[in-house]
Amino acid sequence: MFSQASKYAIKSIIYIWTQSLEDRKVGAKEISSKIEAPEAFTAKILQPLVKAQIIGSVKGPNGGFFADESHAKFTLKDIIKAIDGDGLFTGCSLGLPKCSEKNPCPLHFEVVKVRKELDIMLTSKSLKLLAVEVIKGETRLADIAH
Repeated sequence: MFSQASKYAIKSIIYIWTQSLEDRKVGAKEISSKIEAPEAFTAKILQPLVKAQIIGSVKGPNGGFFADESHAKFTLKDIIKAIDGDGLFTGCSLGLPKCSEKNPCPLHFEVVKVRKELDIMLTSKSLKLLAVEVIKGETRLADIAH
């Protein structure tokens, strides 16, 4: 459903939040290890997330990526838009330039319903709340078979 970049971005931010809630900043190497993602790719996807102010970063020996109350409002939808743009949420699913309610493609009305449900799913919980669920052990970020 989501691009590989969005999947890694979601897991990265949730991990960053789990650490930030314990007053820790984390580097790309640690994040990539914990979410089982390539380090270079993880570092690359963190850049647009910092630029979109979904997370923060500090350079230097005590630096790293972090999240705080200024980032608490962000949701999964914000991550997907920062990484992949808003194509999943807008435009014609068949690529027609003039698809609309008055000029619908064959999939238009079904896609509108799915997008409404998707929007609810992606905005119902903050990234901070998703991290709290991981901390409590209600959900997980990596394969538990390790």
